[in-house]
Amino acid sequence: MKFRFEFDIKPLPVLISLDQPIMLIGSCFTENIGEKLKKDKFTVLENPNGILFNPVSVCETISSVIEQQQYTAADLFCLNETWHSWKHHSRFSGITPEDALQKMNEATCEAHVFLQKAGYLVLTLGSAWVYTLTGLASNGIPGSVVANNHKAPANWFEKRLMKPEEVEDLLNTTITALKAFNPGIRIIFTISPVRHLREGAVNNNRSKAVLIQAVHELIEKITGLYYFPAYEIVIDDLRDYRFYAEDLVHPNYGATEYVWNKLVEACMSAETRALMTRIEDINLAYKHNPFNPHTKQHKKFLHTYLEKTTILQEECPYLDLQKELAYFAGKSD
Repeated sequence: MKFRFEFDIKPLPVLISLDQPIMLIGSCFTENIGEKLKKDKFTVLENPNGILFNPVSVCETISSVIEQQQYTAADLFCLNETWHSWKHHSRFSGITPEDALQKMNEATCEAHVFLQKAGYLVLTLGSAWVYTLTGLASNGIPGSVVANNHKAPANWFEKRLMKPEEVEDLLNTTITALKAFNPGIRIIFTISPVRHLREGAVNNNRSKAVLIQAVHELIEKITGLYYFPAYEIVIDDLRDYRFYAEDLVHPNYGATEYVWNKLVEACMSAETRALMTRIEDINLAYKHNPFNPHTKQHKKFLHTYLEKTTILQEECPYLDLQKELAYFAGKSD
């Protein structure tokens, strides 16, 4: 008797290798995957404007990165004694305008340079519901879409559901700009499995349907785009609340690990997977906390991993293994 529906995942046409920089933009699920990539020593940059959910904010962020936009005090507003931007997550907010602007502009400059050399861009869309500013909002253009509400009064916003063709046109324009900026970039789309239940169960499903429809229309028309079914893996394969956190909204550790393993199988080359296994072995050794660090046995352990890490660094000079090398060398003297 079958208790789960497992399905084949179409492999990425050009598989990812460890020497290719990867930028990720989108929902909090994006950052979960980004952390796993960083742990395995991929060169990664995540969310230069912070966590984003709707396609408008994702596309506006990409445009600002390509154009290397520099934000000014005119782009900020003050609420609850903190300066915010309607285009950024609250982690970019600051006690002073200068503090906020420094974080925003440094992140944009870093992302501009990174995106030029990125091999892949992972876009994770979370919701097709957008919140637009009303005339009551502080320092914003009425009708413009916000990336984050910063706990502002509810009457500062109006809510609407984007149409599939609207999302498709917006993404199409952004992809054209991306390919002009970095002709070699490959784009991986995912739909976040995080459930936006504050919109209600029916409206959450309407939203996900809009995103899925728009993305697949694009993939059928444009070469170099790929869809990884993170949403479908959680909803149709795992399909159980035991794979969610206590809020019943966010996938838990087990679900994220399962999706990650599926991503590795579908998107990483055999050589990359072999390197990841070696890196994970070194990571475990680096985190090992010995009961007695002064024994000969432990010093031999450190020397062994110093040799392993040195060999890997020489084979793959693009990997950043400096802290591991310093640890093993310092402790084994």
